[in-house]
Amino acid sequence: MRAQTSTVSDEAQIRECIHSWTRALHDRDVAGVMAHYTPDVLAFDLAPPLQHTAAQYRHGYEEWFKTWAGPIQCEVRDLEVTVGGDVAFAHSLNHLSGPRIGGEPTDVWVRATVCFEKVNGRWLASHEHLSVPFYMDGSVRAAVDLKP
Repeated sequence: MRAQTSTVSDEAQIRECIHSWTRALHDRDVAGVMAHYTPDVLAFDLAPPLQHTAAQYRHGYEEWFKTWAGPIQCEVRDLEVTVGGDVAFAHSLNHLSGPRIGGEPTDVWVRATVCFEKVNGRWLASHEHLSVPFYMDGSVRAAVDLKP
């Protein structure tokens, strides 16, 4: 019964971590966002390059947040969390929306997979993979118009 209780508690902590991350994203709080990652996080983000170190990821958030005219809305949908000891992963569909500076509002769904490690009793993301599908019709256009 202890292992079951621990797994439930760990899952709740990871869900809270993701909720806290979305609040920091909403507020465009770089330090708040980065507080949820290990120092050696490796991220496969939507923006180039193909992979980002923690320093690159922080810089990317700093620059990206400047392109928003207001809060960033982030709805996390269909979140699934799997815990095994000191590692876990979560996947979800995330809806990003809100006003952009000098342009159309953003309204896009992305796929998210996050790998977590328990570090000093705290769950932190050590790998994050965000993506959008692309049309396989030869155009290689990102399919940002899809909705669940």
